[in-house]
Amino acid sequence: MGRKLAKLRDFAEVEDHPLPTGFLGELRPYQKAGYNWLRFVQDYHFGGCLADDMGLGKTVQTLAMLLHRRESGEAQGAASLLVLPTSLVFNWLAEAEKFTPDLRILAYTGTYRDKNPDRFADYDVVLTSYGIVRLDTELLASYKFDYVILDESQAIKNPSSTTSQAVRQLRSKHRLILTGTPVENSTMDLWSQMSFINPGLLGTQAFFRKEFLKPIEKHQDEGRTRRLHALIKPFILRRHKAQVAKELPEKTEQLSYCPMTEEQAHAYEETKSFYRNKILRNLDEHGPASTQFLLLQGLTRLRQIANHPRLADDTYTHESGKLREVMRMIRNVVAEGHKVLVFSQFVQHLALVRAALDERQAAYAYLDGATRDRPSEVARFQENEDLKIFLISLKAGGIGLNLTAADYVFILDPWWNPAVEAQAVDRAHRIGQTRPVFTYKFITQGTVEEKILALQRHKLALVSELIATDEAVIKHLTRADIEELLG
Repeated sequence: MGRKLAKLRDFAEVEDHPLPTGFLGELRPYQKAGYNWLRFVQDYHFGGCLADDMGLGKTVQTLAMLLHRRESGEAQGAASLLVLPTSLVFNWLAEAEKFTPDLRILAYTGTYRDKNPDRFADYDVVLTSYGIVRLDTELLASYKFDYVILDESQAIKNPSSTTSQAVRQLRSKHRLILTGTPVENSTMDLWSQMSFINPGLLGTQAFFRKEFLKPIEKHQDEGRTRRLHALIKPFILRRHKAQVAKELPEKTEQLSYCPMTEEQAHAYEETKSFYRNKILRNLDEHGPASTQFLLLQGLTRLRQIANHPRLADDTYTHESGKLREVMRMIRNVVAEGHKVLVFSQFVQHLALVRAALDERQAAYAYLDGATRDRPSEVARFQENEDLKIFLISLKAGGIGLNLTAADYVFILDPWWNPAVEAQAVDRAHRIGQTRPVFTYKFITQGTVEEKILALQRHKLALVSELIATDEAVIKHLTRADIEELLG
């Protein structure tokens, strides 16, 4: 172990490996270095922690490594298990389809999942959620996986939680964790995650508490901090956005797919059926012109439910999948030390985000059409290093603001007009911005939001030529378009 460790500590020795032949696309140089590093810790049979900042491509580096396991035969027919927050399942599937279509992936999720571990051998990767690992611990522990990979591994930061105990029972040849925030609150977060990938490395919990946690947290003991860093350094690959800025494009746009909660999906389906029947009947009886208002009304109502059903019905008391995902991403970006602009077209939607931030006692700046003193709110955000979140209504914040302190932009409810969204992104991406900007658009799966994206691709010319107000676009929709939107 000592000799292996000594070699592992010398990062310069990491060998350059060719990418698997079935990998589509290219990796940026730092991503390629990440792929080589994943192969490196694998060769030495250590567990690794890929801790790149959000947006730098932890998913694609991991998929490349999993494809190598399949192509080389090193997995020996065993599947790998990927455990992630439910909201990320679709995002992983979309990335795999794009970069590693040869990987056979089973989404082991949902109430009606087939609880038969024998099926796993027919796949390269099994995707599941932390919730299902808690429910099916025994079943999943009965299969020996090639890899067990935890995405957003801060989910196991509390070593005594049920989630933490459940994942520790899983069996595999290799272990890997992915997180942009290895330490969120306490040094114990680190012990919990490191002891999952390399059991015994940091001693028992009691030993770690005595040797590291207390001296570091209570007495700010720098010697112990250095010792802890030296111990874990070989197993963690962490690149901050600033370190790889030269390799990044100026602007990167990503879609974040959000699944609906059960109650939200029920509200959506009910409203969709109601409007679909009414609109199609009206179209047949009175033609397109007199249907436009009804269509606009129906689409607006469906948009609101896709964001949060409370926007359409103030008696709704359940959660929204999108709000849950937005809050998770805000927490991650802030924990990594970045600033984020959060745009929405609906002031009521921002009000829900505000309430969620207030509940967590998180500070934020805020701007909508009713804000009196815009300059002082902008200055507060730009100049105060500790103020990481700025909530802005798209109408009020689309022009005339310079917000270069932020390098992440969240668009909560993308719609017809990409030009309006581009204006929002340009609040951060303008002269004076020294860092690449990441934009995330939040799309609720299986809703009119997802369908608008598809329609935009077909009607891009129309959308960009017109000043794409809802009314202007709706005039040009065919019956087939309407059926597709309300399908």
